[in-house]
Amino acid sequence: MIAEIIIAALVLLGGFFCFVAGLGVLRLPDVLIRMHASTKAGTLGSGLILAAVAVYFADTATITRAVATILFLLITTPVAAHLIGRAAFKVGVPLWNTKVEDGAAEKLHRK
Repeated sequence: MIAEIIIAALVLLGGFFCFVAGLGVLRLPDVLIRMHASTKAGTLGSGLILAAVAVYFADTATITRAVATILFLLITTPVAAHLIGRAAFKVGVPLWNTKVEDGAAEKLHRK
C-alpha cells in the first residue's frame, strides 16, 4: 500500500515536471530560456518517473538501470544545454529584449 502511494506520487510529480518543461518550451520567449526550462524540469521529471519505475519493480537490475539512467541524464543534460546555448548565441539567434547588457558578445565573437 505504501509503495503504491510512493509510486503514484513519483509518477504524478514526474509527469507534472515534464508537462512544465513542455509548456516552457512552447511559451517562453527566448531560445536560452526555453532551453533552461526544458533541461531543468525535463531532467527532474524523467528522474522522478525513473525512480517510480525502480520502486515498482524493486529488483537489482531495474534499480541499477534506473540509477544509471538518472546519472547519465544529470551528467549529459547540462553539457548539451551549454553547447546548444553557446552555439545559438554565437550564430546570432535573437534574444529576448531585456535591459541587461550583453558583455559576452565581444568574447564569443557573436555575429
